[in-house]
Amino acid sequence: MKKTLLFVALVGLLSACSMSYRFNGASIDYDVTKTIMIAEFPNQAPLVYPPLEQRFNEELKDLFTRNTRLQFVRQNADLEMEGEIVGYELTPLAVQEDSFASETRLTLTVRMRFRNNKVEGQDREERVSAYRNFPADRMLTDVQDQLIAELVKEIVDQIFNVTMSNW
Repeated sequence: MKKTLLFVALVGLLSACSMSYRFNGASIDYDVTKTIMIAEFPNQAPLVYPPLEQRFNEELKDLFTRNTRLQFVRQNADLEMEGEIVGYELTPLAVQEDSFASETRLTLTVRMRFRNNKVEGQDREERVSAYRNFPADRMLTDVQDQLIAELVKEIVDQIFNVTMSNW
C-alpha cells in the first residue's frame, strides 16, 4: 500500500512540475519586452542578386517568429531592427601557377542597427558577414541558390544571437 501511494505521489509530483529549456540563445524578459519591429533590409550591394532581398527578409522574420514570443508591430515597438544588405561579392582564391584561381569565394555582408527601447545599453550596430567557397570551374549561377541559402541562414543566426542573447 505504501509503495502504491508513494508511486502515485511521485507520478503526481512529476506531472505537476514541468521544465522547459530552449537552446536558441534568446534571453528575453517577456514581462518587459513584448513587441518587435523588423524593417525591410534593402539590397544596396553593388552586385545585385534579385531574390536575395526577399529571401533574407523572410528568413530574418521567420527566425524571430519561431524562436520568440514577441509580437510584430509596425511602429512603437519595444525592440526595433533595421539595416541593409551592403555586400555581395565574388573573390578569386587559391591562384594556381597558370594564374587562374582554383576557388571562388562568395561573401554576403549585412549592416544591422538594433534598438532596445525598454532596456538601456543594449542598442547595437553591427556589420555581419559570411562566406562560402566554391570551385572556380563551376558557374556562380549553378551554385548561387544553395550558397545564398547557407549564407542567409548563417547571417540571420548571427543577428539573432547578437540581438537576443544577453550573455
